[in-house]
Amino acid sequence: MLRFAIYSLAVSILVSGSARAVPLAGGIHKIRHVIVIMQENRSFDSYFGTFPGADGIPMRDGIAQVCVPDEATKTCVRPYHDTNDEDTGGPHGSKAADLDIDGGKMDGFVNVMQGAQRTGGCPTDIPTCVVKGHETTVMGYHTAQELPNYWAYARNFVLQDRMFEPVRSWSLPTHLYMVSEWAADCPKIGDPASCKPERQYFKEVDFPRDLFDKDDPQAPGRPDYPWTDLTYLLHASGVSWAYYVMDGFEPDCENDQTSCNLKPQTARTPGIWNPLLSFDDVKQDGQLSNIKDTSAFFSDLRNGTLPAVSWLAPGNRYSEHPPGRLSAGQAYVTGVINAVMRSPYWDSTAIFLSWDDWGGFYDHVAPPDVNYFGYGLRVPGLVISAYARKGYIDHQTLSHDAYVKFIEDDFLGGRRLDPKSDGRPDPRDGVAENATQLGDLQSDFDFTQPPRSPLILPGGIGPPYKPGYTGVP
Repeated sequence: MLRFAIYSLAVSILVSGSARAVPLAGGIHKIRHVIVIMQENRSFDSYFGTFPGADGIPMRDGIAQVCVPDEATKTCVRPYHDTNDEDTGGPHGSKAADLDIDGGKMDGFVNVMQGAQRTGGCPTDIPTCVVKGHETTVMGYHTAQELPNYWAYARNFVLQDRMFEPVRSWSLPTHLYMVSEWAADCPKIGDPASCKPERQYFKEVDFPRDLFDKDDPQAPGRPDYPWTDLTYLLHASGVSWAYYVMDGFEPDCENDQTSCNLKPQTARTPGIWNPLLSFDDVKQDGQLSNIKDTSAFFSDLRNGTLPAVSWLAPGNRYSEHPPGRLSAGQAYVTGVINAVMRSPYWDSTAIFLSWDDWGGFYDHVAPPDVNYFGYGLRVPGLVISAYARKGYIDHQTLSHDAYVKFIEDDFLGGRRLDPKSDGRPDPRDGVAENATQLGDLQSDFDFTQPPRSPLILPGGIGPPYKPGYTGVP
């Protein structure tokens, strides 16, 4: 008994010592660590469209009861079970989002693919359009056969079937929303008042990386985001945070271009999945060192230095962004979650797992009109925690904005991003996490239950994530 008490005290010191002093309290404050794992380019229906109890693809006797027109063949294409480990994906920029949604009809997916094929073919690196003869692959869906671990998490924790990307667009705007609740174009460097809402982003990411020091986040030519992001509030309140970036290459072409040379990605290279290096407040607060290589996440777990708030961005090979293999992405995510579950942090952690945009894949639910640019299309969302409800399907209307809201409620006493009071006024009418339609992630937890045991799944991998390392168990 004494040995158990000493161990419990040691665990308490280890876990609480890595963040600011957060009192051990009930309710949401039992969560002292939030980890956001953001994967790439999958719609809800493409991953969980046949999950029991979820708002999935309308089916009868195993046959989809919905179909999408194909103008080229004058046919109607039904969703089908895709057993492949690799997919081609489809256009997923702002224009593609509007065409796929088609005013709520949700019937543009195949024709958008056909249009991409007609207007320039496909890239050599990333298929943001379709290979001739495979125009209907966006209608494929996967099941537990291809995604056993993701479905196991859904069965044992929380699956969200109304999680929408916060903006109708591609990866960069979504990642900006994930950390700052906004995406904007700011013609005057350092001047948030000059910013205007933006969801396409051509010039913001089209900077000549070979013309300056790649290891200097403040070098001329870098993109500049002068409005306030969430880390400003965290830093001001003494709440620790880290953004972990995997070495490798970015998986996406800029703004859904039809071809590109993949750009290198590191923790010191600003880019599509690493936007915080380009936020003025991160630089001014001296927080650039909080942007780390993914390997540091595992060492932080081992050393008892995991921050209160963490984001994880994968490299292209493990991102699930087409043509990234499902098995590789699932193995990486499982490795991360297994590591958390094996650590002393498990009993105080909430893991939010989602995918940044729909990747061109079919989804049958029309997104609600909530903000200036969205919501965007539906994506998978999972909540994994010792306090998560078991086998619960959350039908609330959600977006990635709910992650910010939860973090603010847990660590900041409900304080919100506010351009009127944070010293960086910008033209926003309000902040996205205050939308009345947005649900509350606290509903996904039962804080009265004792902490649940970990669910260690097979097939998880960890570092090294190096070129040539397939990640397939």
